[in-house]
Order: sequence, then C-alpha cells, then structure tokens
Amino acid sequence: MEIKLEDKYKLEDGIRFLTGTQALVRLPLVQIRKDSRKNLKTACYISGYRGSPLGGYDQQILKNIDYLKANNVHFQPGINEELAATSLWGTQQSNLRGEGKFDGVFGIWYGKGPGVDRAGDALKHVNLAGTSKNGGVLALMGDDHICESSTTSHQSEFAMVDAMIPFFNPSGVQEILDYGLYGIYLSRQSGCWIGIKCVHDNVSSGATVDLNENRFSIKDVADEILPENGLNIRLNDTPQDKEHRLHYYKIKVVKEFCKINKLNKFIYNFPNSKIGIISTGKSYLDTKEALEKIGIDENLAKQIGIKFLKIAMPWPLENSIIEEFSKGLEKIIVVEEKRSLIETQIKEILFNANNNTKIVGKLDEKNKDLFLSSGSLDPGEIAIKLYQHIKQFHSSDKIKKKVHIINSLIKKNNNLLNISRTPYFCSGCPHNTSTKIPENSRAITGISCAYLVQNMERNNEGFTQMGSEGASWVGESVFSNTEHVFQNMGDGTYIHSGI
Repeated sequence: MEIKLEDKYKLEDGIRFLTGTQALVRLPLVQIRKDSRKNLKTACYISGYRGSPLGGYDQQILKNIDYLKANNVHFQPGINEELAATSLWGTQQSNLRGEGKFDGVFGIWYGKGPGVDRAGDALKHVNLAGTSKNGGVLALMGDDHICESSTTSHQSEFAMVDAMIPFFNPSGVQEILDYGLYGIYLSRQSGCWIGIKCVHDNVSSGATVDLNENRFSIKDVADEILPENGLNIRLNDTPQDKEHRLHYYKIKVVKEFCKINKLNKFIYNFPNSKIGIISTGKSYLDTKEALEKIGIDENLAKQIGIKFLKIAMPWPLENSIIEEFSKGLEKIIVVEEKRSLIETQIKEILFNANNNTKIVGKLDEKNKDLFLSSGSLDPGEIAIKLYQHIKQFHSSDKIKKKVHIINSLIKKNNNLLNISRTPYFCSGCPHNTSTKIPENSRAITGISCAYLVQNMERNNEGFTQMGSEGASWVGESVFSNTEHVFQNMGDGTYIHSGI
C-alpha cells in the first residue's frame, strides 16, 4: 500500500491521519468534487486574518497553494477581518448579473475571537444579505478560552448569535470536516452564513479520519417551509425584507435541517432514565471522559438511568430533540464551557412544558456555582461535579472511591503548578532590542511579541485592543503630568488597523 503526504487532500476514500487545520484545507476540495459529480462547476474563495488557534491555517494553505489553485480554490489573505468578510460577501454576488465564471462560488472566512468581535458589523450585513444558491459561506471562529495567546479570554458564540449566524461546534477532526460539508449545504439552502467553532484542542490536534466523500447523505428541507422566492441573496433587496426573511424563514430552515439530518445525537437514550446530560464540542469529549474516569460506561449508565445528548449546533437549538430528551427526567445537567448558551435555550424550550425537570449548568438548583464560565473545564473537574448530582439517584462505593482519587490528583497537580517560567524573546528576536526605551521613560506595549515585555524590567506596561495603540494615551495625557510616552506597535498591526 503506497501512502503519500498529499493523500489527505487528493483521496476520495480511505483512512488517513489529519490535523484539524489540514481538514480545513481538504474541505473545499471535497466540496468542489461533490459539486462536480452533480455537474456543477464551482469554486472556493478563502479569506480572513490569522490568529491562534487558526494561525497555521493560511500556512497550510500556502504549502498546498498550487494544488488548490489548480482546483479552483482561491486564497486571498485579508488585511483585516471585516474587509475579508466583505470580500466574501462579494463572492455571493458573482452570479447575480449573469457575469459569473462559475455556477457558484462558496467561501470560507476565518478569524480569531477578537476578529469575530471587530467584524461584527460586517457579519451582520453579510448574513442579512444571504448566500447564493450554489455558493454558501462558512465562518471559522478561532476561540482561545483560557487566554493562552490573547489579551482576553474569548468566546465567539454570542457574537454569532448577535449576527444571527447559526454555528456548529465540532468535537474532533472528523467533525470539522463533516460539519463543514453540512455547513456549506445548509448555507446554500438557508441563505445563512454558517459558523464553525474552532478551539485549539480540535484545530491543533490530529486524528485518523474517514475520507469517504459519500460516507453520509444530506437531506433537503421540504419546499413547503420555504418562501416563494427562496432564501438566497438577491438584487434590490430592502433592509426590512432581509430582516423578516432571516427572523421568520432562515432560522426555521436551519432548525428543520438539523432535525431531518439528525445532527444532534443521543449517545445514551435509556427508558425510565431520571438524569440527563447534555454537552457539545470539546466539552462533550471531556464529559465522555469524565464518565469513564468514574467508571460509568453504557451498561452502568443504563442501570443508573442516565440519558446523554450530544449537540452539534448549539445555536439555534432545535426544539424537538430537547422535548424528546427531557421526557421523564428529573434533572438535566448541561456541560458547556464559558457562558451559558445551550442551558438558557433548554430552559426557554421547556418553560411551558408543564414538567418539573430541574435544569442545572452554570449554577446548581441551589444557585451555587457548578460549571464555571471563567477559564476552561477539564474531565477531572467535570467528573467530580457530575458525581455530586448522580449520587442523588445512585449510590456506589466504587464511584465514590474513583472520585476521591481524582480529587487527590487535582490537589497534587495544583501544588506542582506553583512553578512558573517567565516567557522571553527568542534568541536574535528584534523585539529584544526594539522594546528597550530611554532611561526614566515608560512605554505602552502592543499586540505582538512585544507584549512579553510586561513581564520584564523595561518599564513597559498597559495595552489596548488591536488597532487602538496610542489611543489610551490620548485620554490619559489630558490628565497626566507626564509629557511623553512610547507606544509599541507591530508591523502586522500597523497594516491590519493601526494605520
């Protein structure tokens, strides 16, 4: 069996090892091949602004740029996130006037969490305008939940909800590829942009992936729920018509699509269960591992009476599966990182259902903290907190012993984490000298490697969001006895927005 590195992009079937970033590079190639089998000649346009955890995406694209170009995949790095989103808006207009070179152009936009925020106005405009019948757009939102490489921890889901962009939350490399294909299809049918949540744990990981391009079929939403003129982008559209179409048709189609394609899946669905666990994305894998850590497998889950639901699309949450899942349950436990989104929607869906099911997530039924919205969750912590609720329905010395071991390991690890290493510039890095300032002066840091100087004895402190370097001093200077400060700005930031 001959194996080549380019197999991950060229093969239409088989098993290969891919990283999450490589899955994103493969995605448009698969879609173009699938379109070709339907006698559609399509192209792909990719644009965005790099940042962790999608910092390696454009690098991986450039490594394969010749093959991508030969297959009608066009890569245009964005000067910044909103201009990139706006250029993708243009791709959906390429067939409106009979001037298009292709039957359709689909797009992929990418940006780190702060870029999702700053592109908010553009994202609202493009989603209201819609996508073309044979086009569609995916929005890759790179999230840094614990501020590993950012100036703030961020969570992009609420920016997407604000723009009314539905989104998937994959739990691994296979789902990055699968949800991407579902997303393009759904974007074409609903007229919505479709988001894909990308966290470091998925995008930077690797996995064995099934490359079979026909491994699942996608069902169409029935024509009966579509308006007479469809949901795609059009000329001479009014703001009022766009809003009404999005609120009363597009979102309804998205929910129906999730329902008929069974994207939200039961992991355990035992009759007479009293406890329900719901999770999504990375948290789903952590929850699955948490149950394993305390010895709860499928057989024991059946004995205890546990249902387990995996959510593919956290927003908009499809109603019927929640209604089905909740039947007979006394308690639903929602495990999701950061702020509550799924939990809040479940409460809204079940509010008038006349049942007595308790729903807990960020807080328990006594309003005490459960799964914190700050930082990130890990399997050990999830296991301990799940047990606090499971033991109300099932007592087990074996489970109790495993929880005690996990508690001991967490305490031991916390003691080891007191050792820290201060980050410093690489050998030969120009920032090492450029951030040195005259004696008795001070500087404000910038969003770049220069940010590291805050931990060095260089009298550099303070920062702003990207593109506002110096603006904080404009306000401070009016009320300060200091006449002058220095401001660091990286060349990438200057091109992006600092100019």
